[in-house]
Amino acid sequence: MTARTISAPEEGELLLETHFCAADLARVRIQVDLHTSRTTPLSEPRRAQFVLAVHEVMCNAVRHGGGGGTVRLFRSADSLCCRVDDKGPGFDENVIPRALPPVDAPGGHGLWLVRELADRMDIARCAVGASITFAMCFDAA
Repeated sequence: MTARTISAPEEGELLLETHFCAADLARVRIQVDLHTSRTTPLSEPRRAQFVLAVHEVMCNAVRHGGGGGTVRLFRSADSLCCRVDDKGPGFDENVIPRALPPVDAPGGHGLWLVRELADRMDIARCAVGASITFAMCFDAA
């Protein structure tokens, strides 16, 4: 993961805010893809990586975060940000493996992948649940 300074998501334009549960994952993934293709200068490969990362964080919220949550997409001057809030028990960043987990490992692949794809990833414990925010910088011109 490349260390870069990226604007906080609250400093940008809100592109999408929606609640989700397991039954909504495909719908929200399509919405994220549409919003990012219409409103951001991410290249096709970076956009696909962003959509995959959003999907992985949402799946984590469904499995471990109380069955769903809220996803918000923000666009700042230099990046596209996603924040997913859930109502689960919360967790610490140290549960995400530093190296790719073995294929037969029971978990850890999704958030590991998000951390690898994103330019920044932050995890915060909230009073109830967790908040995962990640961002991808727009491609250099």
